[in-house]
Amino acid sequence: MSLRKSLLIVLLILLIDQAVKIYIKTHFRLGEHIDVFNWFKIYFVENNGMAFGAEFGGKIGKYFLTGFRIVAIGGIFYWLYASIKKKESPLLIVAISLIFAGAIGNIIDSVFYGRIFSDSFHHVATAFPDGGGYAPWFQGRVVDMFYFPLFDVNIPQWIPLIGGKHFTFFEPVFNVADSAITIGVAILLLFNKRIFGEKNQETSPKSDFEKTIDEIVADKDNLIA
Repeated sequence: MSLRKSLLIVLLILLIDQAVKIYIKTHFRLGEHIDVFNWFKIYFVENNGMAFGAEFGGKIGKYFLTGFRIVAIGGIFYWLYASIKKKESPLLIVAISLIFAGAIGNIIDSVFYGRIFSDSFHHVATAFPDGGGYAPWFQGRVVDMFYFPLFDVNIPQWIPLIGGKHFTFFEPVFNVADSAITIGVAILLLFNKRIFGEKNQETSPKSDFEKTIDEIVADKDNLIA
């Protein structure tokens, strides 16, 4: 797969991700939701941390996490470029492209959204407000909107530790960028042998045992001949 095709995948994911986020941010109040189905809701939330709404270390942690993401994006791009140059498996390149796009998608929120938008508490946010945005650079919150509460149950009291609690599956709210990262990682896990196995077999040097077996087979063929 060429670098151009890979970057087209990245650009497409980014356009979809940002278009959805900007629409939600400028049309929904924080916490507002729409029931598409019983098991699928458009639910506007924001988070300061990692994928699927996880939190990390407050304000200082936010700076650390954003800085780490920027460094990670550089590493992922190098991995992508090297894989394309070495003509690795198209599945590997697609997976890295998805992870790369998802990482950039969420970093855009973290770096820029605090300066671009007003807050969304009790009202719909506006872009480029007169008084400035709701947060400094690198302190923006990531916009999430996809919520799939497929089922929820009350856990029986007799179950140790978790008895009596309410459980919802799937509870985290996420976005297009999170989905791209998850799909990319899933491709790497599910098709690991297909992506890496054949190449390893072709490029890995034979062990001494394998060389000995080859020599025995060759000698046998010579004797027969």
